[in-house]
This record gives sequence, C-alpha cells and structure tokens, in this order.
Amino acid sequence: MKKLTLLLCMVITTATMQSQITTPAPSPFSTLEQKVGLTDVTVEYSRPSMRGRTVFGDLVPYDKLWRTGANAYTKVTFGTEATIDGQTLKAGTYSVFTKPGKSSWEVFFYTDTEGGGTPRDWDDSKVAAKTTVQVYPIEMPIETFTITIDDLKSDGANLGIMWEKAYVGVPFTVPTDAAVQKDIDRALNGPSAGDYYASAVYYLSEDKDISKAKEWMEKAMSMTEKPAFWQLRQQSLIYAKAGDKKQAIATAKKSLAASEAAGNTDYIKMNKDSLKEWGAM
Repeated sequence: MKKLTLLLCMVITTATMQSQITTPAPSPFSTLEQKVGLTDVTVEYSRPSMRGRTVFGDLVPYDKLWRTGANAYTKVTFGTEATIDGQTLKAGTYSVFTKPGKSSWEVFFYTDTEGGGTPRDWDDSKVAAKTTVQVYPIEMPIETFTITIDDLKSDGANLGIMWEKAYVGVPFTVPTDAAVQKDIDRALNGPSAGDYYASAVYYLSEDKDISKAKEWMEKAMSMTEKPAFWQLRQQSLIYAKAGDKKQAIATAKKSLAASEAAGNTDYIKMNKDSLKEWGAM
C-alpha cells in the first residue's frame, strides 16, 4: 500500500512539473505579413535550424515531398487572387509543399491546410497551382529555415525559401493595376485634388498614359492653394516624362525653393540632380 501511494505521488508530481515548465520549441512558429501592391500576403510556418546537420540530400531528401518547414503545414494566405506560373489562385489560404532537387524545386500550393508533416494520401485534385523554380546557391549558410517575400513590385513579388546554402524564389503576381484603375475611375466621377494627385503619380510610376498624368496633376495643383515641395517634385517628373522640359525645370525650381525652406535635404538633392540632368544647373 505504501509503495502504491508513493508511486501515485511520483506520477502526480511529474505531471505537475510537466504542466508548469515551458521550454523553447526546437522549430519555433513564425508569421510573416507583407503588403504586395494592395494585396495582404501572410505566411505561417515553423522554422527548424541546421544544428550541425546536412539539410538537403540528407535531412530533407532530394526529390521527395517535403512540408517546407516543420510541424504543421506551412501556409500562405493571399488577400486577393494571385497568379503563379500562369495559374490563378483564388483569394484564400494554401499549404505549401515542395520537392527539393539539386538544381530545381517543384513547389505545390495545396488546398488542404490542416495537418502536419505531409499528407498521407496526396490528392492531385487539391493542387491549386504548381511550378518549378531554379535553385540559387548562397555563399553564407542560412542556419534557420527562412521564408521571405522579396523582390517587391506594385503587382507582385517572390515567395522566397532559403536554408543551408540554397535559395528558391516563387514569383507571383496580384491584380493591383485593375484594382487601382477601378478606384481611379470611381474617384474621378467627383474627384478631389488628392484623387487627381494620387492618380497622376500612379500613372507616372507605372509608366501608363503620361498625358493623362499631366492633365490630372495640373488639375490637382490648380485645386491646391499651396502645393508642397514633394507634390511639385512629382509634377516636375511628369512634365519631364511628357517631354515638356521647360515646365519640368520651372516646377523643379519651385520644388527646390520649397524644399530648401523646409530644410528637407533629400528633396534638395533630388531636385538639384534633376536640374543638372535637364541642363538647368
């Protein structure tokens, strides 16, 4: 009886100790949030470390399906539809599985998002998109598995995966231009100076119809009592791109004077550089 009582006490004590002690996870969970154009992109994954091990070709075998991380499925969520290698993904969440190879990886976006490891029964009908991407060697070893969203542009980016001395990037695009154009069309039914200005700057940055950008910027400036130096800077760039160097120089000089009055060294330099480029200094 005494032995049984002692055994029960040991079990209870051990259980209590286990519930009170918190230790670091070997592969800690991470969340990455990034705005790509107008689209929110979120990656949720666990991050194993090398810890002296050989990763690719050993810990992670070549040409075998991998969960692309550790623990639960690695997931990516797109706030709008996205396009990968000509395949359209609806807005939503997808698991990311890969088959690493020596020179290229296969990457799969899978509609089942709950689970750990790899699916017991792989279902090709649940592959929403797949692509093959090149492996780029990295000189400095990456100790901890890392997913990034890099090479950001207004309409896309790369979903970057790196570990050990390997990097792969999965390019994707998002429908930024269609969304912005829709907003522009709606706003210009009863536009404010800010609407005209934002539309003009967008057309300038995305290399769209520069004559429209010029028209909208002139309307914005005419509706603004005292244009700021950064607004005048954008107007000068629009004039230059439209081929109106005289107006570009005149407007850049106004922006330079205003930026000097404000003490903004960045805009002082940018305006001086442009004026030199246009032969005015």
